[in-house]
Amino acid sequence: MLADPMSPVGGNAEGSVTVVEFFDYNCPYCRRAEPVLAELLTKNPDVRLVYKEFPTLADSSRFASRAALAAGRQSPELYKAFHNALMKAEGRVTEDKVVEIATAAGVNIERMRVDMADPAIAQSIDKNIELARAIGVSGTPTFVVEDAVLVGFKPLQQMESAIADARPPSARRP
Repeated sequence: MLADPMSPVGGNAEGSVTVVEFFDYNCPYCRRAEPVLAELLTKNPDVRLVYKEFPTLADSSRFASRAALAAGRQSPELYKAFHNALMKAEGRVTEDKVVEIATAAGVNIERMRVDMADPAIAQSIDKNIELARAIGVSGTPTFVVEDAVLVGFKPLQQMESAIADARPPSARRP
């Protein structure tokens, strides 16, 4: 779950605490969680965030996940910019809206479309769905912080509390 090379990473790639986020681009609670996660990473520079594309709400969610992973092949920075822009989108994320957002984020659309067709992208998403089901994730957003599973939108304090509990003793703050 933590070392899947197909799962993009945010925050500190070498962080002492890992947060795994299962999300769907059409989930309003995932969108609401995005600024909380940004603040969490700013306030906790020892946190590694692993993005798990979990498109379960609509066919367009899967299209968006494939597009995001394809953008990540162009560069990790493009993945993050595209991901953030998708999370700020208003209303349902449609295929046309995904392409529009990708273009605005600087993604090479021609290359994105070629990479989206790579079976490895679909397999990565399928593996995320299998993993989610295996650990009991049924909705989005779901966060896994070491051994803790946090289902649904959580305020910053609750996320920070889970991270504090997960920190190794040598990394705990006074």
